[in-house]
Amino acid sequence: MTPHSQPHPAAAGFLRTWAQLLGGRGVPTVGRRRGRKPRVPVSELLPAFIFHVMQGPGTVAEHAARLFDDTLVDSSWADRRARLPWEIFADLLRRMLRPRATPRQREAFWRGWRVVALDGTQFSLTNTPQIAAATTKARTRRGRAAFAKLTTAVVLEVGLHNPLAAGIGRHGESEWALAQRLLAQLPPRALLLGDRLYGVAAFVAPARTACGRVGSHFLLRAGRATKPRVVRRFADGSRLIQIALRARQRPNSILEWLEVREIRVRVGRQGHPSHAVRLWTSLLDPRTAPALELAQVYTQRWEHELYFREVKRQLRKTDVLQSHTVETGAQEIAALVLASAVLAVERQRAAGALPALRISFPKLLEVVTAVWWWVDLGDGILSERQLDRITKRGYARMRQCLTPHRRARTCPRAVRQPTQAWPRLLQPQSVQGPWEFQIV
Repeated sequence: MTPHSQPHPAAAGFLRTWAQLLGGRGVPTVGRRRGRKPRVPVSELLPAFIFHVMQGPGTVAEHAARLFDDTLVDSSWADRRARLPWEIFADLLRRMLRPRATPRQREAFWRGWRVVALDGTQFSLTNTPQIAAATTKARTRRGRAAFAKLTTAVVLEVGLHNPLAAGIGRHGESEWALAQRLLAQLPPRALLLGDRLYGVAAFVAPARTACGRVGSHFLLRAGRATKPRVVRRFADGSRLIQIALRARQRPNSILEWLEVREIRVRVGRQGHPSHAVRLWTSLLDPRTAPALELAQVYTQRWEHELYFREVKRQLRKTDVLQSHTVETGAQEIAALVLASAVLAVERQRAAGALPALRISFPKLLEVVTAVWWWVDLGDGILSERQLDRITKRGYARMRQCLTPHRRARTCPRAVRQPTQAWPRLLQPQSVQGPWEFQIV
């Protein structure tokens, strides 16, 4: 905190959680700045920008004024952001994103393993001349896409919707390339879930190395094309197999045979067709990792899709990013990921002994921002004890807005206007009822 600006009592809310995420360490800096010091230091700029993406209508300057007794016009904020090097945000993501779940959150663990997931998504960039000059829009069957995309990959602690690591494709990197980098940031003693993009030998090899380095394991959904060599069959129906790791430019050249455990399971609901799922895991002992339990654990991977929905539709509330360049767009995505980490901490604090994901995310966002607002307005009017009671009452209100237990529900794999082999969707419908798993 700089001497010229003092925080509002909102520091008891947002800035308190921000400081907790930093873990007592200051914000990162890159190099030594020449010339006079900026009016708004990085220690205020970063929390103000992350606070801004969590708010409703308004500018960065308006929302920053709620945190600090210092005002700056919007153009100055934009200029200050544009000159921030990306290394500051990259370092901030590495330092602030870390595991939060404790053994009290039993839904975040399976047999002592922390359940995490790896997945990617794309954010739409607005059509500005700067972005048009730096990016290329994807081709679709109807021509060019409406917006350029910025790919993002996230390692997520699924029990809290807490991000553990994030990679942003500032230079057009694919989800695959970003995911390879994020393997180095896996937490210890974790079970990594991944969809079919990662269920190939080219990903299993680096995943096995990364997991072995920190004592973790993976559980990936594999595609149907790979033909393995069966080494052994276990009593629970799973198999020990070997899959070929082939040279990138020479597919007929086998570099190594990778040993994994394969689980084939049919998933469906009573009275409805089932479908086959093929899983690969580095947990080779069926006594400590039963096949049926692993198949049930894999269903938690869908939490990652729900996390992306929270960030893109409920936190930001816009179809496209508001930034005008690729660099500031990457900064905006980093701020959204960090804001989701702030909210994950508040969600965990409000839930107490309850499952954290029972706290509705829209209600969480609504109540948390309202509490910060009233704490700000109470500056000099309310005592510290009264402000503390407001905060505790906000947490109690969140616990009153619990979501019901999720229904076991699915939708058909079909499209309205098929361009591939998917059946045509004529009438949307959903199927409800408990999942049924059968090892094959």
